Amino acid sequence: MSMTMAEKILAKAAGKKEAEAGEIVMANIDVAMTHDLTGPLSVESFEKIGTENVWDPEKIVVVFDHQVPADSLDAANNHLIMRDFVKKQKITNFYDVREGVCHQVLPEKGHIVPGQVVVGTDSHTCTHGALGAFSTGIGSTDMAMVFSTGQLWFKVPETIRFEVEGTLAPQVYAKDVVLNIIGQTGADGATYKACEFAGETVQDMSISDRMVMCNMAIEMGGKTGLVEPDQKALEYLKARTDKPYQIMKTDLDAASLETRHIDVSELEPQIACPHNVDNVKPVSDVQGIEIDQIFLGSCTNGRISDLRDAAKILKGKEVAEGVRMLVIPASREVYTKALDEGLMSTFVDAGALVCNPCCGPCLGGHVGLLGPGEVSLSTSNRNFRGRQGSPDAEVYLSSAAVAAASALTGKITDPRGY
Repeated sequence: MSMTMAEKILAKAAGKKEAEAGEIVMANIDVAMTHDLTGPLSVESFEKIGTENVWDPEKIVVVFDHQVPADSLDAANNHLIMRDFVKKQKITNFYDVREGVCHQVLPEKGHIVPGQVVVGTDSHTCTHGALGAFSTGIGSTDMAMVFSTGQLWFKVPETIRFEVEGTLAPQVYAKDVVLNIIGQTGADGATYKACEFAGETVQDMSISDRMVMCNMAIEMGGKTGLVEPDQKALEYLKARTDKPYQIMKTDLDAASLETRHIDVSELEPQIACPHNVDNVKPVSDVQGIEIDQIFLGSCTNGRISDLRDAAKILKGKEVAEGVRMLVIPASREVYTKALDEGLMSTFVDAGALVCNPCCGPCLGGHVGLLGPGEVSLSTSNRNFRGRQGSPDAEVYLSSAAVAAASALTGKITDPRGY
């Protein structure tokens, strides 16, 4: 039987030879991640179940990233709950406030390999499909069952395979590609589908860029994002883990597979406009809109490549008067590399505010919140009303290059002139 990557991975996790879209399977979980914001509810629900010990403390990963360091008494209490849980359950993979955003930390620390089933109490857990894992977000109460049993049921999803072809123009990036795909597909156009990214353009992308693509699969309703592992993925894994893994690839004649062809040869930088991620327009249609804040960071575009792209544009220049620019590396590793390369000096000299590795303003729960009537240009993944603060604020989404160019002018700006 011909199968997609998603079908093959879930079949293996369920101990079956085959699985087909629409089938319900009980899958063994390889990695279960939770963080400081959603973790306490998972712990509370786990304790209600009455199971004394988690199924496997070495397969659970706890990351503090959403409200770090604690910015309120509630946040501090959540941290205490999770630290106590980690200690009591002898969880070995615990990353406290200093390490960074969970979706960056897990692959960096070697927790993700091809063929796994990975779940996390965060919708952007689908990021890890960039390394060929079936990775998806789940609810906190579902995570309590995973903590207790190490298993969870799934409906096997159908797959949309986006065959992306064409050479990207200078200053056009993976973020522009995936925003364009979301704009074409719609916010619910891939609901509960596995979104597979393939084609020569994706093959040319770095692992970081593939993470961008998979990260935002959820923004068109996807259950997971996936890229078939290749030599680039294997080199990334070799440097970070010695875990065994199994590479799965899609059979192109699989019954549940739908293929869509995307040509990006003429693509220009893309902007997601308020208040939906699928409200996507080319930068030429929206340039000149005045902005109050730039947010360079998040699990989508807070990696070293993004900081490099932005620093090239900002080098020797200054952020426009009246604009706040927040630079928030996705992890301590990224932060350290940026320091070593002198990127942080470039940002500080330009007038940007560099913050500790964390989610920052992305979720509207920590630093850098927007006031009523303010406008933000953000490299993150969501721009829903009230997402980054006031419901009367507006959030636009872009690549790091657009963010940097716009920081210099105080308006949404096409980076291709820099």
